[in-house]
Amino acid sequence: MSPPPGIDVRVGVAALIRRIAAAIVAYASLHLGLWLFQVEFNEAFQAASIIIFLLALILFDGRARSQLESKGALWNAAISIFGAWLALIVVLLAIGYATKTSSLFSRRVVLTWAAVTPFLILISQLLIDEFIDRIWLRGRNKRRAVIAGANEHGRLLAAKIRSHRQFGVTLEGFFEDRSIERLGKIDANDLLGKLADLPDYVRRNRIDIIYIALPIRNIERVSELLDQLHDTTASIYYVPDVFVFDLIQCRTDEIDGVPVVALCETPFYGLRGVAKRLSDIAIASIAILLLSPLLLGVALGVKLTTPGSIIFKQRRYGLDGQEIVVYKFRTMYVTEDSDKVRQATKNDARVTPIGGFLRKYSLDELPQFFNVLKGDMSVVGPRPHAVAHNEEYRTLIKGYMIRHKVNPGVTGLAQIRGYRGETATVEDMRLRVEADLEYLRNWSLGLDLKIIFRTVAVMFSDSKAY
Repeated sequence: MSPPPGIDVRVGVAALIRRIAAAIVAYASLHLGLWLFQVEFNEAFQAASIIIFLLALILFDGRARSQLESKGALWNAAISIFGAWLALIVVLLAIGYATKTSSLFSRRVVLTWAAVTPFLILISQLLIDEFIDRIWLRGRNKRRAVIAGANEHGRLLAAKIRSHRQFGVTLEGFFEDRSIERLGKIDANDLLGKLADLPDYVRRNRIDIIYIALPIRNIERVSELLDQLHDTTASIYYVPDVFVFDLIQCRTDEIDGVPVVALCETPFYGLRGVAKRLSDIAIASIAILLLSPLLLGVALGVKLTTPGSIIFKQRRYGLDGQEIVVYKFRTMYVTEDSDKVRQATKNDARVTPIGGFLRKYSLDELPQFFNVLKGDMSVVGPRPHAVAHNEEYRTLIKGYMIRHKVNPGVTGLAQIRGYRGETATVEDMRLRVEADLEYLRNWSLGLDLKIIFRTVAVMFSDSKAY
């Protein structure tokens, strides 16, 4: 978690140290292993160390740190750290297999490094926390803050500040015009007065920071409050209630000094995008290599049992709503790709005998791994719909087109939850879209791996595959 604005510079430095600590430990422990086993730091290890550092930066994003700060949560922190480490190892194995470079590395070094490093990361987190809290920030937890607005996001901000003592901020309480009965879960002692009382309280009690958490619709009241607070020396921050919107990867940024807030954005920006693309290439390459006999067998079966092409190509919407051509093994007598496409139904007469088998076990989707290598698709993401279906549902379901902020996937969160196949009603499609948007909000490489494993598990028991 990033520290709130208005903190001491040392606290900001401490937050940065915590953020990059896991990546540094992973990088350093690899070098330590090379030194212990007297193995040369060759070009292969140089490339691997850079990839390891970048992956650790992405996977160890501070969530484990938040868990360490809660009493009795050491076990949860360990699970989080070891889960992220497992995801990192799987990605490295996939890259090594796809590039056929695994033989270039010393097995003793790699195995020792893989087994020891997660423990070193956990220990380092504890030691760093102890040093920062007791020595680095000692005597600096003196900045006093109040929050104007005891609404939901104001209370959320208060909970975050109070649960992270290393931020160097002591929260005094709230100022709110509504009565305690209307505020929900809030301690009466936390309510310091009405909004009109805030300026005088700040002057009398030497408050350092004021967070204004009033709703955007009350912007006039915010302006009045700012005018009243201008004769104080407190730092003032506005906390907009952007969470009233359906946010996708919300974050703050700036354009040449002009602040902007991303309310709806792809999760694959910067290093995240690099990690996603590398994992796609690695996993798709491995899948094609391992499944090549099956691919050839299915292609031969389609060719020998029905006349027509082996591969069915259909226009779909890809990243940012751009049309792409998606590959599938042909499973029907028809090859529909017009403005009106009828979804497959149970016992559909258009499905060929071998097509029914292929669709039941999702084998018809295997050629889409070539779409992944081309960059048109990802291994995991929202499933691509026919162009005709997109045009139909984009006006019926709120947020439908947001699912196109990322590449479509061979599999996805909606599929492992059972929201695949025929969408007989708008509600069926709405549930699928909700799962897609949840994936965009919560993406991580660990989630991708979980979806892949779950997909393999449900392939042989999906009643909606027909």
